[in-house]
Amino acid sequence: MRRRRSQPDAAPRTTVRCAIYTRKSTEEGLEQDFNSLDAQRESAENYIASQRDEGWVCVPDRYDDGGFTGGNMERPALRRLMADIDAGRVDCVVVYKVDRLSRSLMDFAKMMETFDKHKVSFVSVTQQFNTTHSMGRLTLNILLSFAQFEREIISERTRDKIAAARRKGKWAGGKPLLGYDLVALPGGSKLIVNEDEAARVRQIFDLYAEYEALIPVVKVLDERGWRTKLWMTKKGAPCGGRPFDKNALFKLLTNPAYLGKVKHLAELFPGEHAAIVDEQTWHTVQQILKRNGSTGGVHVRNRYGALLKGLLRCVPCDCAMVHSVTAKGTKRYRYYVCANAMKRGWHVCPSKSVPAAEIERFVIDQVRKAVNDPAVLAATVRQVRLQSEEAIAKLELERNRLVAELIRRGAALRELLAAPDVAATSAEIMRTREEIRTLEQRSTEVRDRILAIGRELVDEKQVVAALRLFDPVWDQLAAREQVRVIQLLIERVDYDGARGTVAVTFHADGIRSLVEGKTEDAA
Repeated sequence: MRRRRSQPDAAPRTTVRCAIYTRKSTEEGLEQDFNSLDAQRESAENYIASQRDEGWVCVPDRYDDGGFTGGNMERPALRRLMADIDAGRVDCVVVYKVDRLSRSLMDFAKMMETFDKHKVSFVSVTQQFNTTHSMGRLTLNILLSFAQFEREIISERTRDKIAAARRKGKWAGGKPLLGYDLVALPGGSKLIVNEDEAARVRQIFDLYAEYEALIPVVKVLDERGWRTKLWMTKKGAPCGGRPFDKNALFKLLTNPAYLGKVKHLAELFPGEHAAIVDEQTWHTVQQILKRNGSTGGVHVRNRYGALLKGLLRCVPCDCAMVHSVTAKGTKRYRYYVCANAMKRGWHVCPSKSVPAAEIERFVIDQVRKAVNDPAVLAATVRQVRLQSEEAIAKLELERNRLVAELIRRGAALRELLAAPDVAATSAEIMRTREEIRTLEQRSTEVRDRILAIGRELVDEKQVVAALRLFDPVWDQLAAREQVRVIQLLIERVDYDGARGTVAVTFHADGIRSLVEGKTEDAA
């Protein structure tokens, strides 16, 4: 009698814990009962159900990112998902499409490293591939490259659209401004003057022109109970309406929209909206802000009226010379001391120190000579223009280097993309693309700076006008005003104690500022 061969026992089925990740770039439509995130999740749940025989089960946690871009990893649900993967709570990540997880090749590569480290599978419902094989990884990288390309194209189109709108003076989006109401019209949103708020804006500009400092104006606004613009989001939530601080006040005072202009990069274009502040008030306020610089109008302590504070440098040590005061009995003596000598000892510096009154008098005499001596005046003009031209030449040299490097990196990227095994070089491709992006950004910055310096070039008439203002009024100026004029006119003073020489370098921007300030006073 034949004995029947027994069948081997079936291997125990392994449970695969599947996490579903969903994402939508905008918040539009998320308030609906069944939105895009729900649709993505339903498709993923159906797919997991079809794999039930393989032991696939859906974890109860939801990983939904609504209103978040796929261009970075700053998403709350994605962070929770990666944390659960690190904790060993997930065996498989399921998405509707690859670009729901990420639209950045670099970010996706980082995620895949984490997935591989924890042996987590990755599945796209609508794009079938297996990441355990080289062909599957190649397919995945190609899909991701197109997703990143699509994201970058959309970004470029959006930037071009905003730039074109601003060149035409149209409102291109942003937070509503105090003094204007944002009205939706068939041709797009427009700024309409709110007369009550506009009156406040004009008074704020007048207050700053009076106090010439941010903090006193903030205090007055706080006493009056004036707040920033109060507006409602699309969801009906209130936003703004906060007390003014220095930053909010500075943004208001420097916003060219109040002049009826629209700004794009460093250029201003006539806007479709009406101006609130007249040009004279606007330029007066900008001049004061520029003069005050980072201090916000607070007078930097200069108790002894050191004219060359922050300007005087020791040539041998290539460092600043610090204003110092010593007292003998009731008398006080002022000096400028080399910072290097103060830190390392007098023996390291041939300049050491110089009497303050003596070098300040010499610098003032140099300015007076420039006013009265045609040869010195001509040399000053050449010096000022030479500074700007040298700066432009350096920037042009840098721009040429950047262009050459961009060409080289572009050729390298094309070679990598043409390589037979693209998957093997994906990390190098990502690094090259990032390098190209950085180079392009720096090239744009250099180009804008070259254009700005070109616009700031001064001519002989401007230099003559500025310097001739100096001599007649110098002795009548208060100590603080004398310091301000010197800071405007002079970029630096180089003192070489070893050779006994002093070199004065005039400031091109300062000469223009002094001329413009005088013109406004006369007006």
